[in-house]
Order: sequence, then C-alpha cells, then structure tokens
Amino acid sequence: MNILWDYDGTLFDTYPAYAKRMSQVLGSVSEVDCYIQLKVSATHAISFYQMTESQINEYNRLISNISPEEMPPFDHVEDILKQADCNVIMTHKDQEGAHKVLDYYGFTNYFREIVTADHGFPRKPDPAAYEYLHHKYRIDLAVGDRELDIIPAKQLGMYTCLFQNDKPADFHLNSYRNFYEVVIF
Repeated sequence: MNILWDYDGTLFDTYPAYAKRMSQVLGSVSEVDCYIQLKVSATHAISFYQMTESQINEYNRLISNISPEEMPPFDHVEDILKQADCNVIMTHKDQEGAHKVLDYYGFTNYFREIVTADHGFPRKPDPAAYEYLHHKYRIDLAVGDRELDIIPAKQLGMYTCLFQNDKPADFHLNSYRNFYEVVIF
C-alpha cells in the first residue's frame, strides 16, 4: 500500500503544543478553544481570533521553538509506516521544522518524499501537491486528521482515511492500533 500522510495531527500529536502557544499569545483564550480552531486550520484560527500581525509573528516564533518532545508520534503509527510499501508526506510545515521532529523520532527514513511548504505548491485543499505525489508514487490512500487533508485526495480519486475525525471519508480511525483491520481495499 502506498500512503500519502498529513503531518500535524496525523503522524505527530502537535496540536496541544500549538494550542498552548496560541493561548499564550492571545492571553484570554483557553488552550482547549485554540485547539478546536487550530484543528480546522491555522489560517482559520488566526482569522477567527482576528490576530494582529504582531501576534501572528509571536505565535510563529513560539511554535518554531517547540521541542520535538512536545510533539510525539501517535501510538502505533510507526507500525503502519514499517508495513507500507511507500510513505510520502504532504504538509504545510516548513522543511526544517518537519525534519527536526522526523529525525528526532527516527521516522525520516520511512518516507520516500516529504513535500513541505518550502516546495512552493499551493496550500491544501489545492490538489497540486497531491497530484504530483500521486503521479510519482501511485498513491492508494491519503491519511489526514482534517477534512482539508482529504479534499484533494477525493478530487484525484484516492481512497481517504480520517484520523480522529468523523467527517465523510472512506475510512475512519480513532487509533492506529487496528489500521489494517479498518482500512481494507
């Protein structure tokens, strides 16, 4: 199976650390509320809270300094990575930030290609990056934690799987423990 993975909230549990930093910048908004908005998208959360340029810059500075220890991989995701024929990532995260965490947990070698914000593709849900990866690797399944992550896959006719999200998708998982029991072609 050839799998296209989202990064934040799919491979690594990053949103609690992001929500903590956003709450810190906003002051009067709880981490839980920030988490809910960030799970839609960072752009959405920034707009929702009407963050100023100064707040956005401070938030970006804080998240760039988060240690990998605060962004652990989800339980059992490594088991799936080991069993897949091919894994690729498409993320809005920058190359340095993505590799910092992937390298820390020893995950980098599981991926044939890691497409980041630095590659110049339009942001999701634009399908350009997915199309590039699909043509190159013949992707069977796209896995993400947000509807935004699977919209481009659906447009290209790929199977889709949402992690910890019940929006419409071909497959849904709350845990990676039983991935191959749930994701059956």
